[in-house]
Amino acid sequence: MNTDTTTVEHADTDAGLPTDTVFELLLEDRRRYMLYYLSRKIGAVALEDVVDRLAHREGASTRDRREAIRLEFHHNHLPKLTESGVVAYDPAAETIEREPPARALDSYLELAFADDLR
Repeated sequence: MNTDTTTVEHADTDAGLPTDTVFELLLEDRRRYMLYYLSRKIGAVALEDVVDRLAHREGASTRDRREAIRLEFHHNHLPKLTESGVVAYDPAAETIEREPPARALDSYLELAFADDLR
């Protein structure tokens, strides 16, 4: 029996996201939580809301900690998410909105979030 792993490694999800991209986007806890949070919202969400939720979730609601989370999003998570097309970021309004390709992440997000709660 011959198994061709190249098709699995580079398979696309239903929305056209490469499997490698899906797992890269879900690798970081904070990015994964933000994607889950956005999947439960309709329309644009203020970046500040996401930062506050994360800080509260991590038990780190000090001003300095929230600023560190905000900077991490600006320099790490938002560029990855916008480049992949799963979110749109409006820097003037500081809002994030889920884009249609993000639907490819939903089943993975549900599994990951349930595991994260343990």
